[in-house]
Amino acid sequence: MKMIHFLFLFALVSFTSHASVNDFCVADLKGPDSPSGYQCKPPNTVTVDDFVFSGFVAGNTTNTFNAALTSAFVTDFPGVNGLGVSAARLDIAKGGSIPMHTHPAATELLIMVEGQITAGFMTPTALYTKTLKPGDIMVFPQGQLHFQVNSGNGKATAFLAFSSANPGAQLLDLLLFGNTLPSDLVAQTTFLDVAQVKKLKARFGGKG
Repeated sequence: MKMIHFLFLFALVSFTSHASVNDFCVADLKGPDSPSGYQCKPPNTVTVDDFVFSGFVAGNTTNTFNAALTSAFVTDFPGVNGLGVSAARLDIAKGGSIPMHTHPAATELLIMVEGQITAGFMTPTALYTKTLKPGDIMVFPQGQLHFQVNSGNGKATAFLAFSSANPGAQLLDLLLFGNTLPSDLVAQTTFLDVAQVKKLKARFGGKG
């Protein structure tokens, strides 16, 4: 039994010692990405600028969605590599929206700053939706289909936090209509008519 205790303590000390040596792993963006993140930059090349992101400004909302996401993910902010956290700024013009989407790799926390956003997420059995105002925070569990709509009279701004350095995003509209599947096949699987599918394909860059 003493031997088991010794081996356990040895393993624990070895693990904590390894963790203390590797306090961070600034991403080497020149290398490949992997499920565990990017490889680390050599320590002698790391600078304070790797841990600072200075681009958190309003994005251009002149687009299909009348919205802009300014991301501070690992590809923008190498210092968050491996830390399980990242951020973004969301700006939505009047009448704009972020359509139904998921983040396969992260839970999202939305912090309202300006304006009014109606947001929600859904499961196979329930819908959770709320109109948010400055000071409100809403969480969207990892992988759940969710949306944000500017329901106010002016622009809306929110800050987003994610439980991953690279949360990923799958937009339902782009998945459905930004592809090369034949329009009649998309129509059959969405119960839309072919003309409407072709119209949406033209809007979201799809073909077929």
